[in-house]
Amino acid sequence: MALRFFNTYSRQIEEFQPRDPAKRKISVYTCGPTVYSRAHIGNFRAYIFEDLLQRHLELRGYKVHRVMNITDVDDKTIRGAREAKIPLSKFTAPFKQAFFEDIETMRIKRADEFPAATDPRYVDRMIEMIDTLISRGLAYQADDKSVYFRINKFADYGKLAHFDLTQLQSTGRVKHDEYDKEHIGDFALWKAWDEEDGDVGWESPWGRGRPGWHIECSAMATALLGDQIDIHCGGVDNIFPHHEAEIAQSEGVTGKKFVRHWLHCAHLLVDGQKMSKSLGNFYTLPNLLEKGYTGREIRYALMRVHYRAPLNFTWKGMEEARQALTRIDEWLMRLRATAAKKIDKGKTGMQLGTQFEEALDDDLNISAALGFLFESIRETNRAMDQNEMDAATANAWLDWWKRINTVLDLEPETEVGVPAEVAQLAKDRENARREKNWKRSDQLRERISALGWEVRDTKDGPKVTPRSAA
Repeated sequence: MALRFFNTYSRQIEEFQPRDPAKRKISVYTCGPTVYSRAHIGNFRAYIFEDLLQRHLELRGYKVHRVMNITDVDDKTIRGAREAKIPLSKFTAPFKQAFFEDIETMRIKRADEFPAATDPRYVDRMIEMIDTLISRGLAYQADDKSVYFRINKFADYGKLAHFDLTQLQSTGRVKHDEYDKEHIGDFALWKAWDEEDGDVGWESPWGRGRPGWHIECSAMATALLGDQIDIHCGGVDNIFPHHEAEIAQSEGVTGKKFVRHWLHCAHLLVDGQKMSKSLGNFYTLPNLLEKGYTGREIRYALMRVHYRAPLNFTWKGMEEARQALTRIDEWLMRLRATAAKKIDKGKTGMQLGTQFEEALDDDLNISAALGFLFESIRETNRAMDQNEMDAATANAWLDWWKRINTVLDLEPETEVGVPAEVAQLAKDRENARREKNWKRSDQLRERISALGWEVRDTKDGPKVTPRSAA
């Protein structure tokens, strides 16, 4: 099956057509964090989707060149630095560091480049692009000394978001609305300096100021990936105005189609509601780690729902993620034990199938892919229960897992060490169960739970794992 993705621009599932199919090189631009605070789990829903995309493209033999930007100058970062009474770079530094720590915890592959908007080479590129847009009549300097993109001069403006320009309202990305703009939707390319900006600003042909949010991405994307990009990703909230503006700016400068395939992931909800600090349902990665969950459990929870479907985050869902990973871990242990026994009789040559990869070929259908994985786990466990799997087949399944885990990256790096006291309690509980002393068994389970662990009874004996604090 050919790779197929839903293209936001056409609103259709399309066969993936890279710019250079012979060399199998893919350029991907993904919107990264705005470092005015720590990234939240809604952000990581998007980053996990983009990680899944890259890993599957690589599984299918493509060489991916991915760029993820870091927005370290905009209204929010400047306001944060001003309130903290420290320089902008000092304000954003800890949030940048936290972001890289979090993607490591979540097993998200690093992009090839993480360009920062304040890097002088990209600021120069922004000024150069704005100058070109002005020369072509696509931008103008208004009475407030800021420079704006003239959307009425770009015929395709609005086609990504699929809206009528006559219904356009203010994007909210301008500093003031009281001056006489040519169109309410014209957006800032260069914001004239004012007192609230403090020491943040760069010299330009239009006076001291700073770049608008949208031009930052156009400059960094084209500087590192060229005038045309295979895939551009982000959340649905980026479609308008951000990505719409990127298209207008980039194509206004280059005259070439900016992006071939636009992919956007849906929002993350918490217990069916929008995540909000005021509702008390706003979570960062450290919040979940403090509850006793691991990075891979969070990764699974944010990955398991198709990227274009809203993901409802719940604590029940986190427990389901833990249980799913426990099933995978136990399955792998059984396969390794069967392979080590070198059993050479019984059922051989079980069909491994290609449904996992084919599901991801179909617009990254991770739900179907995981469905095939767990159906395979059921079938192979049944074969091992009946001593119908030989060592060669067990090794074949382990090789298959190694292949698909390059996409999932869900296997534990090291086995969690169980404290001696907990291990002894688990052993005592197992003895009580053999003696059918169910009351003592329950008491020991409660003691194990009080120490922050839980014991599960499986076909291969009791398994002790960390307990969630939720």
